[in-house]
Amino acid sequence: MAFVQANGADAPNHIVRFNPNDRRDFIGGSDARIIMGDDQDSLVRLCREKRGEIEPENLSDNLIVQLGTVTEVLNRAWYQRSSGQTIKDIQKRVRHPVHKWMGATLDGMVEQTGAVFEAKFMLPWAFTEEGAADKHMAQLQHNMWVTASRSSVLSIITGGGKWVEIKIHADPLYQHLLLTAEKKFWRCVQSGEPPVLFNIETPRPRLEAVKIVDMASSNVWAAFAAAYLSTKDAHGEHELAKTELKKLVPEDAKEATGHGIKAKRSKSGAISFDALALEASDASVQ
Repeated sequence: MAFVQANGADAPNHIVRFNPNDRRDFIGGSDARIIMGDDQDSLVRLCREKRGEIEPENLSDNLIVQLGTVTEVLNRAWYQRSSGQTIKDIQKRVRHPVHKWMGATLDGMVEQTGAVFEAKFMLPWAFTEEGAADKHMAQLQHNMWVTASRSSVLSIITGGGKWVEIKIHADPLYQHLLLTAEKKFWRCVQSGEPPVLFNIETPRPRLEAVKIVDMASSNVWAAFAAAYLSTKDAHGEHELAKTELKKLVPEDAKEATGHGIKAKRSKSGAISFDALALEASDASVQ
């Protein structure tokens, strides 16, 4: 058995006792991702693992998982070199002092800021910072709650030779929903009742906008940029015409028609327009 000191969000420093090699008696950050996910089979499997009914999945043959493991030391060193920050408490296991079934195995903590540090390896294709943050949000918010940290750092190395740092702050609303889902899941672990997906629409914290990007290589961006430029003048003329037409509608008029269009005044006083030639298909020119 091991003794570990943990700092909780709603209690002072506390000594907790648990077996550091047994992940069955607590919910960790990686478990939080499954609990907040959309895979029912994975959720049921996790519950059975926690109950000791089946062995944990063997990930030794999962190349992506193993790449994340072997690149963690490099990831941490690269973050420290690039940011000037120091990582401490590497692989430290902690428990929440109140909710003893909540724990975390930390990749580390940023010494200067107290932020939770999480190192990840991700494949380069279809990689986006928003997608990465969304994928690991539950784990980060869980670990911040356990450690009473108000911020976290997601340090990512991609297979394309790119390093990305994403800063994410604690979100009280997200953490409340996360805690609710984890409590329900833990009750299923204790009772043996099969868990079901919680389908909680969690808020997604906005990422800090700090960079300038060149979208010249995006074909989709190019297509919509061309459409924007080709319709910009016409859209401006359209909006100007609507403004001037509204001024011409008498204040006591419910409707006004002429030259192929009809203006209608709502009960609130707002005026909308329809093209009379397209009225049969309810095509609005608003």
